[in-house]
Amino acid sequence: MSAASPATPGHAHDAIGASDGDRRRATRSLEALNFFMADMQAGIGPFLGVFLQQRGWQTGPIGTVMTVGGVAGMVMTAPAGAFIDHTQKKRWVVVITGICTVLASFLILWSQSGLVVTASQIATAIAGAAIGPAVAGMTLGVVRQRGFNAQNGRNQAWNHAGNLVGAGLSGWLGWRFGMPAIFFLAAAFGVLAIASVLSIPERAIDHRAARGLEADDAPDHGEGGQAEGLRELLRNRPMGVLALALAFFHLGNGAMLPLYGLAVVGAGKGDAAMFTATTVMVAQAVMILASIAAMKLVSARGYWLVLLISFVALPLRGLIAGTVIEHWGVWPVQALDGIGAGLQSVAVPGLVACLLRGTGRVNVGQGAVMTVQGLGASLSPALGGWLAQLLGYHVAFFVLGGFAIVSVGLWVGFAGLLRPACAGMDGPRGSAG
Repeated sequence: MSAASPATPGHAHDAIGASDGDRRRATRSLEALNFFMADMQAGIGPFLGVFLQQRGWQTGPIGTVMTVGGVAGMVMTAPAGAFIDHTQKKRWVVVITGICTVLASFLILWSQSGLVVTASQIATAIAGAAIGPAVAGMTLGVVRQRGFNAQNGRNQAWNHAGNLVGAGLSGWLGWRFGMPAIFFLAAAFGVLAIASVLSIPERAIDHRAARGLEADDAPDHGEGGQAEGLRELLRNRPMGVLALALAFFHLGNGAMLPLYGLAVVGAGKGDAAMFTATTVMVAQAVMILASIAAMKLVSARGYWLVLLISFVALPLRGLIAGTVIEHWGVWPVQALDGIGAGLQSVAVPGLVACLLRGTGRVNVGQGAVMTVQGLGASLSPALGGWLAQLLGYHVAFFVLGGFAIVSVGLWVGFAGLLRPACAGMDGPRGSAG
């Protein structure tokens, strides 16, 4: 499956002068972008809890400010996806949001007041809401539908590698020079991410294909492949089940990493910077392998099984985290995080692109799924933080892990609907009814 397949005949006006060399350069630049934007996006994120804890914050307020930022990002994801569908300036969306993310992180370094930290989290979340659909849209525009699963798998592997390297460097810099050094590393990665996206040839991006409209889709979706109305998106039943299952998964998963770091560091069983870095590095190393495995498993078995495995990983993770609050517990706890998140990072964008192929609403769909998914993720830190403060870390982890049991129930209960829809690129497309 070539990432540099020729443009379809009907798209010359969207990718004028694009050559195979342009597309090869674009795919390499996409991989570099995913590597560097990982630390630009995450940056201080995994370290924020311990950074604020060192400055006198308690777990409840820490979780609350993270939730406020998550809600802001959640509200913006669907509008951001709609904007990405329409704009032909996708590269500049990444540039501008990248700059905003770096500046927002430095606000926290300047002041740790509640108002400043909250404002920073809101700005970071809004910027992040646009980056994801923009990169997914550019990828689809460069490699088209048939190349998307393979290229997205490579993108995600590079993204997790970037998180791994960024976390390792952050941990060392935080231990050697103090936590503020982590902010400067995030800024450096941000500059390199901006350089990477600007190196993508604009002519290599087919903006009609980027929104899910290709020449062979036109007969089924109106003359000239016009975009369908948003009502059709809302009527897509497999999309609804996917979004709901992801919402419950992320309601449990969102707080697990920062809360486990707080639990171990708060118990005096690990250095703040180094242990937090270890939690990220273990998960991201497993995610690299999980992304590659997902890419191959999707081609062989479809999306349904890949997502089922990802949902099952969280209850096991919560059980271990609630039982073992020790320095060595980071290995099984974060390995399971790597399996769940790594499989989803490939399967979810690929499944959405498959379900919405030909509708012209792929990036709106990506944003809509991110919105519902973000609802769970944004509520998770506040829920986990207050559970830990009131009932203790053990109970918090058991409760958080239990939410994914709902995800498993939905995925298995609607298997008859989901299996055909999740068969993959060459299988039956999801019913909209």
